[in-house]
Amino acid sequence: MLEILFRYLRPTIKNLVCYPWIVVGTGLLLALAGLILALNLRIDNDLSKLLPDHYPSVQAVEKLRQQVGSSDELAVVIESASFELNRKFAERLIPRAMQLQYSADKRLYFNRYEYRKQTEFLESNALYFATDTEMDLLETWLDEEIEQARMQANPFYFDIDGEEDIQADSLEQVLEETYRELIGYEYPVSEDSLTMAIRFYPADSQTDIQYIRQLYQDMDQLTTELLEEFESEEIRVVLAGRLFRSLVEIDSIYQDVRNSFGAGVLMLLILIMSYFFYKNYKTRSGGIHSAKVFWSEIKRVPLTALIMGLPLVVSLCWTFGVAWMFYQTLNIMTSTLGLLLFGMGVDFGIHFYARYIEERKDEASVADAIVTTFMTTGQAIMAVGITTAAAFFILMLADFRGFSEFGFIAGIGIFFSIISMIILLPAMLVLLERYGWLHTGPGLLYPGQNGKSSNTGGYEPRTGYLKTVSILVVIISIAAVVVSGWYVPNLSFEYDFGKLEPVYESYNEVAQKARKVYSDRKTRNAAYIIADTPEDAVEIRDLLRKRMETDTLTNTLLSVETLQDRYPYAKWEQQEKLGRIGGIRKKLYDSFLSSSESTQLELLRKAASTTSPIELNQVPDFILDPFTAKDGTIGNLVIVHPSVPLSDGRNSMNFADDLSEITLENGNIYHAGSTSIVASDMLRLMISEAPRMIAWTLSFIILIKLVIFRSVKWMVLALLPLAFSFTWLFGLMEFTGHTLNFYNIVVLPTILGIGDDSGIHMVHRYLEEGRGSIAKVLRSTGEHITVSALTTMLGFAGLLFSSHPGMRSIGELAVYGIGLMLLASLILLPALLYLIEETEIIIKARRVRELEEEATSAG
Repeated sequence: MLEILFRYLRPTIKNLVCYPWIVVGTGLLLALAGLILALNLRIDNDLSKLLPDHYPSVQAVEKLRQQVGSSDELAVVIESASFELNRKFAERLIPRAMQLQYSADKRLYFNRYEYRKQTEFLESNALYFATDTEMDLLETWLDEEIEQARMQANPFYFDIDGEEDIQADSLEQVLEETYRELIGYEYPVSEDSLTMAIRFYPADSQTDIQYIRQLYQDMDQLTTELLEEFESEEIRVVLAGRLFRSLVEIDSIYQDVRNSFGAGVLMLLILIMSYFFYKNYKTRSGGIHSAKVFWSEIKRVPLTALIMGLPLVVSLCWTFGVAWMFYQTLNIMTSTLGLLLFGMGVDFGIHFYARYIEERKDEASVADAIVTTFMTTGQAIMAVGITTAAAFFILMLADFRGFSEFGFIAGIGIFFSIISMIILLPAMLVLLERYGWLHTGPGLLYPGQNGKSSNTGGYEPRTGYLKTVSILVVIISIAAVVVSGWYVPNLSFEYDFGKLEPVYESYNEVAQKARKVYSDRKTRNAAYIIADTPEDAVEIRDLLRKRMETDTLTNTLLSVETLQDRYPYAKWEQQEKLGRIGGIRKKLYDSFLSSSESTQLELLRKAASTTSPIELNQVPDFILDPFTAKDGTIGNLVIVHPSVPLSDGRNSMNFADDLSEITLENGNIYHAGSTSIVASDMLRLMISEAPRMIAWTLSFIILIKLVIFRSVKWMVLALLPLAFSFTWLFGLMEFTGHTLNFYNIVVLPTILGIGDDSGIHMVHRYLEEGRGSIAKVLRSTGEHITVSALTTMLGFAGLLFSSHPGMRSIGELAVYGIGLMLLASLILLPALLYLIEETEIIIKARRVRELEEEATSAG
């Protein structure tokens, strides 16, 4: 099929040789257009973008963002030698910060802030905002205090072991902590009152990193202007908050991508330039050392970088231009594709240029060398490219967008690399040869040498040594497969996201200052459910609390909160709460406690002074704000706090199960919104789809090999290096302590597509050269696939310099996998081919003897 296609394309390549300027000019113009589009690409670390839109967890998170806004905040931390100075600065900052607008669309950045609590109002009405649990605790403590006072009033009472005192002290301590948590401090300050923090919440939930960056820049400018107004005072201002973490995380990814790309490309170019320096020097010198040729080729080294690099850069511009047209953003997985495509795409150029040099060495003209290379190696490049691109395109069938978007962009990138390397690269070679910048013909210093290979075909010498080595290689390879297969079931998956993320020092530094004032541990991983009515919110709360009571083994829910827990909505609820407060007030003034001068009792008497219902507009903002939607709706929100750390994916999945579909008696169905629940769905989807993607990729590779070779025998031989090395990879991972994880699992189908190249090139060239050509194939194509594999490995090796453990694991797994596949292609495959030839010789010799014996008998 490819042969027919290339026969039709032969006139095209001949015309390309005649009009190289048109080809190069068109390619560069399209690259410029692609670059302009690609510059608009941004990296989005929003995990919900990796799942299909119809997932309930995605819809719940999107609903939460639209109706409630962001739970992440920008924190301004103010430090000075005076509380009053901090307060003065804060009260000047707040009104101006609330007027800040995003320059792109003039939207206000913030819709609320946390600063001063109405503690005086709360101190007089604290019990009105106490939950049933807190009221139960208070009543228990008061009953015990009254009983203790009654017993102490008895002249014959003796406290023998002090157990009652210990229990009372414990209850009093819990009660004091609960009271302090509810009332808090009037201002958000540290224990020494010298550090103050204000939290500002964006009006919209933003995952756009440009928005967040501009927000911090504008706030930084505002605080700088205010500091100038306080120039005579020593005030230090730090911008912190969880939004800052998002900014640091994205900047870290950008930095990693740049560093990895830079390191990878540098190593790639050094390897390629060294290889082609060797090839050109060997060709031009005719195998005889020459200082003149040596220094001449040294000067041409930058030209090699241009020959390999320019077509590749052009294809990358095309690729990411198309990526912008389809997606507008890159996710954390596709952000690594620039380096990956550079490493893979250069393979095609290496094979084409190396074969072109060989043809020129054999005294072919520029035009004939290009046509011959196009019709031979070009076919192998196309076969490999189609297989690799298709392996990536198969990933598009996945629901997990980490797979599907990765597959589409990588597949398009491979396709563009093929076009660039078999169309644009030949046109460049024609121009460089035409203007004398490149000379790849036979050695000019030694015109008597025609440079032809010493291998004239035919069977190579057969030796017992080679046969023994080949058998030994096959036996060792099979043994390695058996051992690796034994280890495969033990291969583990790393669920802990905390181990896959870098330590963000810049964030931790500012977060440490903010933690002097407040801790976000309780709300960091909370899930939210938006009910249609306050009544539904209460029913959701009750259902979830019932789940907590019945699940005593794997419960991951710590608490479920609604506004109704603290503020009674209905009239009967208000009267019931006032009655309960009246009962507590009666206990507080019990005759046995009336003479007590306990500070705790005095605070509680003041807190129990509420005698009439409190109107909604009297409720302090800090109580209402967490339960208020952007449109002003109050009381429809349910907040669920986890009891386990959700950085572990297994805990996230259990948390998601505990918050699974909530169906009310009226038929309404609700789902919780949380990034942790999104992460759990993402893990489940990715783990379930990865084996399927690998199976589909492998099936397609087998089908393509059958089409290319039109023989089951040669298809199996080309596939064996892939099958053996893939099994070795899992064994090596288990042996070295590496695990699969959220990041590197996407590389497994990729390794299949990439690693398939070597087997195809080796078998294709062997069939082209004929039997007895194993040594020649190894010297020629073996050399090419070695350099190609090394370039791909170096492309991925750039990720080894990443500070991000997850991205670094991608590089590690890819380097291991591609290295093992190269080893199998260079050692196992030639050994198998040699043994097949030996077997064929034996069978042929036996058949000849049989024919001779038959002829003798007949004679």
